[in-house]
Amino acid sequence: MNQNDKPTRLLFLDRDGIINEDKGYVGSINDVSFIPAIFTVIATFVDHGFLPVVVTNQSGIGRGYYSEDDFFSLSRWMQDRFTEHGLPHIPVYYCPHHPTKALPPYQQECQCRKPGAGMLLKAASQLNADLSQSILIGDSWRDIQAGVAAGLPSQCYVNKQPAPTLNASRIFQTQNVADIAAKIPDIIAASKSG
Repeated sequence: MNQNDKPTRLLFLDRDGIINEDKGYVGSINDVSFIPAIFTVIATFVDHGFLPVVVTNQSGIGRGYYSEDDFFSLSRWMQDRFTEHGLPHIPVYYCPHHPTKALPPYQQECQCRKPGAGMLLKAASQLNADLSQSILIGDSWRDIQAGVAAGLPSQCYVNKQPAPTLNASRIFQTQNVADIAAKIPDIIAASKSG
């Protein structure tokens, strides 16, 4: 394997609550308030060789609150904001399904909805990524469960509530996105030691 074939390390990011304020079913530009610290956090991981990737449950699509086209349009607009902050293109993986509270054909059990690992596994396959050195940042315990299911060695749980005990992964915790910066060296070190 030459240097160009080296697997990519991914920084998986939940969207609502990590990149932008979670206002419930964020489907339009008017609903987006970026969490200011996220741009610096992402840039720091990029500087350490990580490719950021958004992995987001979007049952608002399945519930009919907004369409997939609305979601794509919002994602393009958000990418423009990332670009303005000097960040690379950030791929977005999303799950529009819900097992009980969605319209057909979105009402279904699936592997992509977190806590399932489907989005992470798909991203890893498409992006030639090494999950054994990748990281996830999320504000819901189902985000962390998805990371564990995908075999990630290191994650950051951003929540004021205590994290349930789970020994399958090194889990760091902060109360807000701004506090992640101080833990980045430890999070990255844990991702390398697996």
